[in-house]
Amino acid sequence: MAPGAARRARRRGRGAQPAGARARSAEDWWWDRLAPSGSGYHLLQSDSMLLVLPGPGPARTRVQRRAARRTQRLPPPASRAKAAKARARAAPAPEPQQGPDSGWGDRLPLEILLQIFGLLVAADGPMPFLARAARVCRRWHEAASQPALWRTVTLSPPLAGRLAKSGAKAEKKLLVSLEWLMPSRFSQLQRLTLIHWKSQVHPVLKLVGESCSRLTFLKLSDCHGVSPDTLVMLAKACPELHSLDIQHSMVESTAVVNFLEEAGPRMRKLWLTCSSQTTAILGALLGGCCPQLQVLEVSTGINRNSTPLQLPVEALQKGCPQLQVLRLLNLMWLPKPSGRVVTPGPGFPSLEELCLAGSTCNFVSNEALGRLLHGSPNLRLLDLRGCARVTPAGLHDLPCQELEQLHLGLYGTSDRLTLAKEGSHLLTQKWRHTLRELDLSGQGFSEKDLEQALAAFSATPGGSPPALCSVNLRGTRVPPSTVSSLISSCPGLLYLNLESCRCLPRGLKRAYRGQEEVQWCLEQLLTSLPSSS
Repeated sequence: MAPGAARRARRRGRGAQPAGARARSAEDWWWDRLAPSGSGYHLLQSDSMLLVLPGPGPARTRVQRRAARRTQRLPPPASRAKAAKARARAAPAPEPQQGPDSGWGDRLPLEILLQIFGLLVAADGPMPFLARAARVCRRWHEAASQPALWRTVTLSPPLAGRLAKSGAKAEKKLLVSLEWLMPSRFSQLQRLTLIHWKSQVHPVLKLVGESCSRLTFLKLSDCHGVSPDTLVMLAKACPELHSLDIQHSMVESTAVVNFLEEAGPRMRKLWLTCSSQTTAILGALLGGCCPQLQVLEVSTGINRNSTPLQLPVEALQKGCPQLQVLRLLNLMWLPKPSGRVVTPGPGFPSLEELCLAGSTCNFVSNEALGRLLHGSPNLRLLDLRGCARVTPAGLHDLPCQELEQLHLGLYGTSDRLTLAKEGSHLLTQKWRHTLRELDLSGQGFSEKDLEQALAAFSATPGGSPPALCSVNLRGTRVPPSTVSSLISSCPGLLYLNLESCRCLPRGLKRAYRGQEEVQWCLEQLLTSLPSSS
């Protein structure tokens, strides 16, 4: 073979592909571009992605590894200093990186934080907001730890309602925390409520007396173990304490009487639960130990006491002449006469609210109501729900001229009584200018009498609309025409209860809340009046 032909054959042999080898495609070329051979990376392909992962690379010999380490060694110190100077002259000064500011809360003044926290605490209470805010940063922790924010606190063991042993352990654990919290957080505490404390009431109140000298209000709800010395100690340690609520708590009458004798001249508000020991407490009030008392509430407990409560009205007027709110709730109450001939007492000249509501028929009559209110011209709220013996004529004779809320509803008691069918107009004509809420539910007034009574709100002199905004006519005989004229005459009416009104058409016997619903009721009544006539 000629030398030129041999050379051409060798070239063809080098360019020929081996047997079984496939031709390279565009995809192979693209893969080589992504991870070229010898780069130390390999490709991993899946259904929806393509990953370029670093590979282990080819194994290097010992000599190659030593040569790589020698090249990574630093130059001599002199050359390094020269290189650093050259880089400093050549390279510009790096600009500070602009990132998110994580310390904006630290730059807020403490006074502004206290004002913001104060608004939140006033709306929702200190817990759990202050406990969470204290974990944000140091400045927020400092603000949340200010005693000025911890003025109203409610303390209840976490295991309330469970076994007695576990509840006692929970109270002791909470007491340990209070030993630190009282002087550090609650030094300016003003209102304290204890709920479901069974065994550690005395140690807690002792801590309160030692650290909370500004306390003004104390409430004990479902608490046991209050000794006579505890309340007296608290009255001496807290000179500003003027309100005590011990409803639904087991407190001895001697403890309350001793407390009232110690703190009586400054007492303003008192809440009691009627029991066998209430007579002794009321005896202290009748004796004049609390001459500045403004709020007195006596309610029944869970276990109803069937024994009527005897309350000398005239003695109470002399013992508590500054009374503004008197509530005898759900009680069998009897005004005890001072003798055969009842001498009128001084009355309650500052009384603004009288509530004698009860779920059962009581024995409050026109004569008893007159003895209570004969000297109360400033009465604003009169709640006589369940007092079926009080008549409209007796209410008309009261000296109250600016009554705003009158509640005469009968709930579950009207079936066994003979109710008055006339006289409702006496109430509306007397207080049509000032009355804002009227409750006549369950009363037996006739259709004509109710029409005459509610017509008083549409005949206001001077053209000024009445102030009436809430009317409850549930279970009465009010006719549709009277209801439509009432709604038209009272543009500020926001609540209207027409449940079980037998004279109204079906579909309208329900309660209406809001001005839109009341106006819808008016439209339905106006469309139904022609067909009903």
